[in-house]
Amino acid sequence: MQFLAYILIYPFLWMISILPFRLLYFFSDSVYILLYYVIGYRRKVVTSNLMLVFPDKSKAEIKRIEKAFYHHLCDMIVESIKSMTISEAEMKKRFTFSNVELLQEIENNGQSIALMCAHYGSWEWIFILQSYMKNKGYAVYKRLANTYFDNLVKRIRAKYNSHLITTKETIPVLMKAKVDGHLTTCGFVSDQSPRLDKAYHWNEFMGVKVPVHTGAEMLAKRLDMAVVFFKVKRLKRGYYETTFETITLTPKAYENYQITDIFLKLVEQQINEAPEYYLWTHKRWKHMNKNS
Repeated sequence: MQFLAYILIYPFLWMISILPFRLLYFFSDSVYILLYYVIGYRRKVVTSNLMLVFPDKSKAEIKRIEKAFYHHLCDMIVESIKSMTISEAEMKKRFTFSNVELLQEIENNGQSIALMCAHYGSWEWIFILQSYMKNKGYAVYKRLANTYFDNLVKRIRAKYNSHLITTKETIPVLMKAKVDGHLTTCGFVSDQSPRLDKAYHWNEFMGVKVPVHTGAEMLAKRLDMAVVFFKVKRLKRGYYETTFETITLTPKAYENYQITDIFLKLVEQQINEAPEYYLWTHKRWKHMNKNS
C-alpha cells in the first residue's frame, strides 16, 4: 500500500514542483481557500493558541493573524514541494544569509555547531546552508510513516550535503563524527512540546508555563558544540533572509537549561515581531499547568 500511494502521489507532486513560481503561488492561494474555508484544518487549535498567547489583541487582529498564517502555511507547503526540482542557484537567490561568515568562522576554528531554530518563517529551505559550509550537515526529524516518501525527503536534503537523522540516531551519529574528527552542523527545531515523560525543564513561553525540549543543549554540552540561533525573516513572498546569532561558544560554562531559556526568549522576540509566520497549528501549549 505504501508503494501504491507513492507511485500515485509522486507524479502529482512532481508536476507541482516544476511550475514557475507565479503559478505555484496561484496554486497556493487555491489550497488556502480549501484548507481555511472548506476543510477548516486545525482552525480551532490556531484560534485557541493565538487567543492564549495574545490576550490583549482584539478579535479582529487575531483573525488577521490567523488568515495571514494560513496563507503562509500554504506557501510553505508548495515551497516544500518545489524543493524536489528547484535549482541550487534559484534557491540561493530566494533563501539568503545575512552573516553566514559567522558559521564559517566557527567551522574554521575547529568547532561543530548546534543550530537551534523554531518553526518560524521557512525552515524547509535552510538546507541550502550546507553549500556554504565544508562540514557535514544534519537535521533531527521525525521519520515519515511511508518509507518511500521518507526516502524521497532524505534524497532532496542530501543534494546539499544535509542528512536527516531521527532523535534516536542523533547521539551515536554525532558522537562518531566527533571521535572520527569530523566537524558537523546539526539543526534542532526546538520550540515544540516534548512528551510529559521527557519533560525535564519547564519555563514560560509566550507567557505560558510549558515543558521545553532540552536535547540541543544537552548534546552541545556533551560534544562541546557552539550553539547558534538562526532567525528567518520573510522579505516577500518566496524570499527569505536568515541571520545567525551566537548563543555561546562555551556551552559547558552555562547552568543547566540556561541555554534553552535564552533560545526561548529569542523565539519569543521573533514571534512578537511578526506572529503570522509562526506554526500555530501545533498544540504547543497542550501541557500547560501540568507540572504541579
